[in-house]
Amino acid sequence: MIPLRPPNPADRQSTEPRANAVTPLTESAARRHMSGVCFKIGPPRLVGVEIESFVHDERCPDRPVPPERLHAALDALPLGGPDGTSLPSGSRLTLEPGGQVELSSPPADSLTGCVTGTRRDLGALRAAFAAQGLRLTGTGTDPLARPRTMVLDHPRYLAMERHFDAAGPWGRIMMTGTASLQVCLDAGDEDGPHAFERRWRLAHRLGPVLVAAFANSPLLDGRPTGHRSTRQTVWSRMDPTRTLAPAPDHGDPRQAWAGYVLDAEVLCVRHDGRPWTAPTGLTFRDWLHGGGEHPPTLADLDYHRTTLFPPVRPRGHLELRMIDAQPGDGWIVPTALVTALLDDPIAADAALTALEPLEPLEPRTPDGPRAPRSDLWCRAAALATADPVLRRTTLACFAAADAALGRLPGAEQLRATVAAFADRYPARGRCPADDQLDALRAGTRRTPPEEAAP
Repeated sequence: MIPLRPPNPADRQSTEPRANAVTPLTESAARRHMSGVCFKIGPPRLVGVEIESFVHDERCPDRPVPPERLHAALDALPLGGPDGTSLPSGSRLTLEPGGQVELSSPPADSLTGCVTGTRRDLGALRAAFAAQGLRLTGTGTDPLARPRTMVLDHPRYLAMERHFDAAGPWGRIMMTGTASLQVCLDAGDEDGPHAFERRWRLAHRLGPVLVAAFANSPLLDGRPTGHRSTRQTVWSRMDPTRTLAPAPDHGDPRQAWAGYVLDAEVLCVRHDGRPWTAPTGLTFRDWLHGGGEHPPTLADLDYHRTTLFPPVRPRGHLELRMIDAQPGDGWIVPTALVTALLDDPIAADAALTALEPLEPLEPRTPDGPRAPRSDLWCRAAALATADPVLRRTTLACFAAADAALGRLPGAEQLRATVAAFADRYPARGRCPADDQLDALRAGTRRTPPEEAAP
């Protein structure tokens, strides 16, 4: 993603040490750097959310929105945040390759604070776009049959396009036709009830439940695909060196992640005045050992990490990336669910117990298929909570979160919102994707629904 304005100093990424831009890098130094930067160890305290949205023209929703209209809406935004360049509550904006807009909240010190601030900033964003005759649409894939075009010509995206095109259409669909919700939580402590290894494991095991419960992308190019989360299916078919989860590791996740980063193919190499295209098949490990035209530096490693997109990405904090974008204020439910299950030790224990029935469906062998290509993740993307095992597990996780929210001061309304979602969707074997399919069958809507929070 390319920032539209200078990053907010409150963003947790600004606390990472600046990498040396010129010193040649060794493999041992690369591993040490990733252990220190990708997993910030300490008591879990902060929560944030990143919300991607499609932009549709109210009058002509099946036509692409010209870039100049996107920028006109963005230029009209009120910038009253802490640094003078962000939205009122501190959120910052980025523009995705296909014109999707992403709002990234600042890290908040409580779930309720995150929800309050993000709702305020989203309101300002929606109002600015509505004044231009535009609407923000929360779905995992663009459901309308409109041309998918690149609205950004940044060298990063041109290199991405070339890299992904070599393996089929999926990368281009991802870049221009998908949108997600990402929940961000601290990595955790060295040990104890909030141990980072335990939180890392739980975040991955929750993945199929989060895919199923919040599946919201049954359409592509105006037609049903047969998958409740087409977005997740698209991700499962892309470059496996950068989209699969790291191989199962029963030791330190930091070492597993370091190996994953080194074994991922290099997507782009930054240059001045020429394309950023990387040599085909070059991994970062190859580059370290003389495979590139010049030795890589720590700055190259840090940039390479930004081009990796596994279901859970460690960026100092943990970024959960498997959730489809949600309609309206629907982002609140997955944010509350994930935070409650990871940050409340009692709920975390209950969730791990609830997830045990899924273990036989997800063999964890080093050479087996990994998320999101594994059978369980594909099942979640295709059937969502219509699958009886996933439905029971999802409801048990919602029950654990409900209890945790009941223990959280000031979370009464959040608890009611999460409970209403559980009653409306997983309790009935449904997910938000079913609302889109119902509307398509009824022929009642040309654009996806943007509903208020349940």
